[in-house]
Amino acid sequence: MGTTLILLQVNMLLPLATSFSFFGHGAAPNKLHHFFMNQNYIERHPIPHFSSKQSLQSCFSTQKFFQETHITQGKFKQLGRHLQYHSQSQGDYSGNIQNEEKEEDVSRATLIWRAIKLPIYSVALVPLTVGGAAAYLQTGIFSARRYFVLLASSVLIITWLNLSNDVYDFDTGADKHKKESVVNLVGSRIWTLLAAYSLLVLGFFGLTWTSLDAGNMRSILLLTSSIICGYIYQCPPFRLGYQGLGEPLCFAAFGPFATCAFYLLLGSTSEIHSIPLTGTILSASILVGLTTTLILFCSHFHQIEGDAAIGKISPLVRLGTETGSRVVKVAILMLYSLSFVLGLSRALPWTCMLLCAMTLPMGKLVVNYVQQNHKDKGKMFMAKYYCVRLHALFGAALAAGLVAGRMLIKTQVPKLALP
Repeated sequence: MGTTLILLQVNMLLPLATSFSFFGHGAAPNKLHHFFMNQNYIERHPIPHFSSKQSLQSCFSTQKFFQETHITQGKFKQLGRHLQYHSQSQGDYSGNIQNEEKEEDVSRATLIWRAIKLPIYSVALVPLTVGGAAAYLQTGIFSARRYFVLLASSVLIITWLNLSNDVYDFDTGADKHKKESVVNLVGSRIWTLLAAYSLLVLGFFGLTWTSLDAGNMRSILLLTSSIICGYIYQCPPFRLGYQGLGEPLCFAAFGPFATCAFYLLLGSTSEIHSIPLTGTILSASILVGLTTTLILFCSHFHQIEGDAAIGKISPLVRLGTETGSRVVKVAILMLYSLSFVLGLSRALPWTCMLLCAMTLPMGKLVVNYVQQNHKDKGKMFMAKYYCVRLHALFGAALAAGLVAGRMLIKTQVPKLALP
């Protein structure tokens, strides 16, 4: 009530203070004359004649009046700025309360869906599919049974990554107020951790069995390297993700390591135990690594304050959101430029270049969304899911281009990159 009265008083007084704002400037006689004329002051109060002494006293009184009016104007301005700041603070506080209420109103089903992170499992599907397509381009062979065993094993290992990440982020305090954290939903850190490592054992067993069945030991070494990257990224005592090294580890794990390993497993048969690593699979694995890393990078936008509070120096904590948005733009440009160059150099079939170019609207959508909303923490929560869409579409286009390359250009033989 008191604030309302003050605001009403200020609204009434500010026009008056504004009317007198010219008193502190030069050319006062002319402006004062116009002011009095506008108020019909001269007609109502004729100006009397004074003696020289009275005139001098009148001048001093007028000067004092102007000075007091100027001081009063300054006070009004200060009061206006204070009330404006107070009003903005009240608005910000109300906005925060509304956001908290909205977060509290999120249903448990929604929280469970967020905790499952189903779209993120495309990071298991894309390297496997692209690796299998490259193997088909090289050998003309595709084993559906082996493909689905590898897919199930990969999903189990990605689930281990998600669960263990929630556990260790809970330990550091990063997920203390994260309602969709599995630890917070289940209410047990120990059972979440046990489930995570049980899934890791099962997933690794499936990968090992497939490697033995294919008779290719190089693949299991590559997959082990990929899992090690995931471990040292988030698990103690390493936690290299807290030092800003998550993106390089993610690129290596899902790009060259996983994609090349799946290529070796799906291209091997009982007659052919080892196929060569070609420039085609290496090129494709780099593109897969880039789109996967972009998902991780964009997942930091809405977590900058929380990461900085617990000492997690993610790339966006170092760079800030504005520079980070420019990094996203450069990464997308690099992705499509690289696919174009690799297609022209015939490291990839021209069909890959053509089909990947058709996903450009999705890449543009990611860039525009991040640039327009990088300061809005609420909206940037969705940035990683836009990157997931790009990852899935680009991966599907890349795989389709490799398969089409086998079907349309049967004479193309990739050059050897490694013996």
